[in-house]
Amino acid sequence: MLDNYFKLKELGTNVRQEVVAGITTFLTMAYIIFVNPAILSEAGMDYGAVFVATCLAAAIGCFIMGLWANYPIALAPGMGLNAFFTYTVVLTEGYSWQSALGAVFFSGCIFVLLSLFKVREWIINSIPGPLKIGIAAGIGLFLALVGLKNAGIIVDNPATLVSLGDITSLPVLLATLGFFLIIGMAARGMRGAVMIGILVITALAVLLGDVQYQGVVSAPPSMLPTFMQLDIAGAFNIGMLSVIFAFLFVDLFDTSGTLIAVAQRGKMLDKQGRLPRLGRALLADSTASIAGSVLGTSTTTSYVESTAGVAVGGRTGLTTVVTGLLFIAALLFSPLAGMVPAYATAGALVYVAVLMMGQLSHLHWDDITEAVPAVVVVVMMPFSFSIANGIAFGFISFVAVKLLAGRHKEVSPVVWALAIMFALKFAFGV
Repeated sequence: MLDNYFKLKELGTNVRQEVVAGITTFLTMAYIIFVNPAILSEAGMDYGAVFVATCLAAAIGCFIMGLWANYPIALAPGMGLNAFFTYTVVLTEGYSWQSALGAVFFSGCIFVLLSLFKVREWIINSIPGPLKIGIAAGIGLFLALVGLKNAGIIVDNPATLVSLGDITSLPVLLATLGFFLIIGMAARGMRGAVMIGILVITALAVLLGDVQYQGVVSAPPSMLPTFMQLDIAGAFNIGMLSVIFAFLFVDLFDTSGTLIAVAQRGKMLDKQGRLPRLGRALLADSTASIAGSVLGTSTTTSYVESTAGVAVGGRTGLTTVVTGLLFIAALLFSPLAGMVPAYATAGALVYVAVLMMGQLSHLHWDDITEAVPAVVVVVMMPFSFSIANGIAFGFISFVAVKLLAGRHKEVSPVVWALAIMFALKFAFGV
């Protein structure tokens, strides 16, 4: 039955190979069940409820992708998008987390429409490459700043804005150790390096008395504090339009880049270099985001860590179904998740930042009109503490640089429209 449904023999795989691949993918991305509740709880959301929502949203996304699109591409609440949710939408712009969930819901609905009417390809192709690179790298640097802040390595300073914290404190020492442990394991090709690093630092924190032991396994906590709490009406606020757009925009590129990366690794592209069943894969991603907003978590997206499962032989949706089942099983480990201190996840955030900053190697540094907009995005995201602002300044700078350089023909109508919209947003303060 499994062979007929997932076409295992046709795709050169078997049940054992797919199960191993599913476990491998889960180990490489399971850190999200610790990191996501830690980030969203800073927005005022209940930690335990977000833990449950994270596991369920990931499982739902994996099941849809595996059973309907038949791809070994796992999904979970996205890094960067959760930081934008908490630190920009809620803590900086002052919206409630319920309204932010409403924005996630609407961005998912728009993503569904764009996928159904095949508008996504047109939008992606219209956005300049430098801005795509800058957005990925900028989110990485933003995550690094969040990680350093959570660890106490970087602290606020009235005179210099930021300065070095107490590097002899226990949180800083453990966060630093966690980062280097993750790097060392990753360099050796160990699966689950990020998750292992988080668990090791948490165990040390318990042994050193900085964290109280609460057990490992128990019944899942209640998800009622976040379930169906999204504020649909609040998301209709005109100021939320840029928020919805930012959620949609980042998810579009994140999903597209991940699908291409995983498909290339698994040799799933057709002779024209296109991904078969692309529409189903995109709909799996967007419907998972809608489900996640209802459950109580930020945007759910495809994970590039899926390449780890593909690397060990995963070729079908059975790999993703196995990963989804493991996220369901992870619901039993809520006490363990509750013991993870913020500094235990700091190393993971900085490690993810390193990977995302690698995108800058693809930038054409010899063309100043290409380099400047990308750098503007990278700089403005962390320094304005806003992913949305970084994207906005990137579009405006791209149009300005190309126009002043006499290369306005290289600016597409979509980019012109977005740049004008962002400029008006800043001009009128909406």
